[in-house]
Amino acid sequence: CILGTATPSIVQRHQAQSGELLHLELPHRIHNPQLPPVQVIDMRRELVEGNRGIFSRALVEALGHTLGQGQQAILYLNRRGTATSVFCRDCGHVLQCPNCTSPLVYHTSGDAAPLRCHICGHQRSLPAACPSCSGPRLRPYGLGSEKVEAQVRELFPSARTLRWDRETTRHKDAHEIILGHFSAHRADVLIGTQMLAKGLDLPLVTLVGIVMADVGLSLPDPFAVERTFNLLTQVAGRTGRSSLGGQVILQTFDPDHYAIQAAASHDDTAFYEHELGQRRRLGYPPFSRLLRLETRHVDPLKAEAAARRLGEQLSQRITQGSHGQTSIIGPLPCFHSRIAGLYRWQIVLRGPDPASLVGDLKLTGWRIEVDPLHLL
Repeated sequence: CILGTATPSIVQRHQAQSGELLHLELPHRIHNPQLPPVQVIDMRRELVEGNRGIFSRALVEALGHTLGQGQQAILYLNRRGTATSVFCRDCGHVLQCPNCTSPLVYHTSGDAAPLRCHICGHQRSLPAACPSCSGPRLRPYGLGSEKVEAQVRELFPSARTLRWDRETTRHKDAHEIILGHFSAHRADVLIGTQMLAKGLDLPLVTLVGIVMADVGLSLPDPFAVERTFNLLTQVAGRTGRSSLGGQVILQTFDPDHYAIQAAASHDDTAFYEHELGQRRRLGYPPFSRLLRLETRHVDPLKAEAAARRLGEQLSQRITQGSHGQTSIIGPLPCFHSRIAGLYRWQIVLRGPDPASLVGDLKLTGWRIEVDPLHLL
């Protein structure tokens, strides 16, 4: 089995360095040996200097130059929709999905209702008044891929745009059609979410704009920073793949974050060493293994009660048995505490072999993940 990637996980890289995996490196790019330079734009400074738009002045200038040269650009944003939420300016109420603890996302494209839940798929129209205070000032807030596309069209009316996200790829063969149009230069700017990060080799792309690099950094998940770094690294690699060269404009409100700095300098070793130190200090993989247990129920009290019962049972096993190196996190509500009408609680076991703690338990109705990819 060959695991091939430009961004191996922290665990895989540690396994390679410790000899558990054979590490083979491919340090040379085929076409252009130079990685594209990355310019980090502090969006806080843009605000202070009067720019309240989606794009920094540097990105607008780079887009104009790229289009003027007859080349192509990719704009990456890891959020779909026009706005990430709709809120009331009178009372602050945010319109939420009735089935999930998630804000409804506002869309202006497509045939479906404009308010949609990205977790369970619930849809509804935009109400005329706030359901909480009956105020009329409901406003969309935030930034999504649809809004980015609209801004490009406003700034560059002659530019041909394509959007590549889940909304535009619901139909059969949509991925191939969109990529085929862009590869044939039937569009100048491709706007999309993390689908853009994977394996595109487009010689005419000389600019990648990362519109908001901070998305995902602050999620309550020990693997969130690693996922963000990997995505930024992968997206940055979509340009500069031919003799035309390329550049990356990375917009952020946290330019000093170690993941942003490492991605901007293409320094995966610096990121790995910093993140490995964090994992060692907190006792997360590769210095332990995780097991995640999740229960769901339509009744929030029953979901909580089931989680607390199992939590007490596991705590007793840890203190009374031979699992002193295993610790328990929770029971706690999941990050998305309600999905599709079901309330979610989770317990995370951390230790050298957490699965052995539950091997003989009858966990009917529980979802069990060994070495989970996330804790959300």
